[in-house]
Amino acid sequence: MPITIRHLGRVDYEPTYAAMQEFTSQRGLQPSPNEADQLWMCEHPPVFTQGLAGKAEHIFLPGDIPVIQTNRGGQVTYHGPGQVVGYPLIDLKRAGYFVKEYVYRIEEAVIRTLLHFGVTGHRVAGAPGIYVRLDDPTGHTPLPQRPRKMGSDPAAQQHGSDPILSAPVPDFTGLGKIGALGIKVSRNCTYHGVSLNVTMDLEPFSRINPCGYSGLQTVDLSTIGVSVGWLEAADVLSQKLATYLAP
Repeated sequence: MPITIRHLGRVDYEPTYAAMQEFTSQRGLQPSPNEADQLWMCEHPPVFTQGLAGKAEHIFLPGDIPVIQTNRGGQVTYHGPGQVVGYPLIDLKRAGYFVKEYVYRIEEAVIRTLLHFGVTGHRVAGAPGIYVRLDDPTGHTPLPQRPRKMGSDPAAQQHGSDPILSAPVPDFTGLGKIGALGIKVSRNCTYHGVSLNVTMDLEPFSRINPCGYSGLQTVDLSTIGVSVGWLEAADVLSQKLATYLAP
């Protein structure tokens, strides 16, 4: 059954969060094999959101921007105008894949969206989300700090430092974060989701440690020289998400 895509426009964060919870709660109480999964696409007025692992010290200058505690994973992030936000409401049991693959599929949808605009997105070991090379956003050279499968790095194995086994501290050298993830799964159903920075005022990111990492630089498409409107970016991302999250 195809995912139903809903374009909500600019909506306040708190009522959208409440609506996701209500939708997911009702699915859990009255599961229906004929009810389509949904994908909500939107943008929010300025807001900081804290995940379950969030620490107050990572928000050091909120100013006039509200801080909202949520039940998603991860730590603090910022949402604001010019950022595309996607909330997939997926029944994972029916879709036939687990949370780890769900995260991978969301990241792949963002990578494919960036590729559509000529940008190469990257994964970083130990840090969910999508990153770009600041000195070469369109280059295809793989990152040395990319995630590796166990046993894929013979040199690391020889020295007893296989990146999967040693759970490395994320290395953001030369990178800017352009896409962030934060999810919640309840009774096999997902909510919260992913954000892609398109053309934003990035200053509020300097008031926090994005995702709990001090000094992590945040970028958007306009910063790296890509001129694209919010609606076009939202359309492309929604189609990529619908494709990659399909059963």
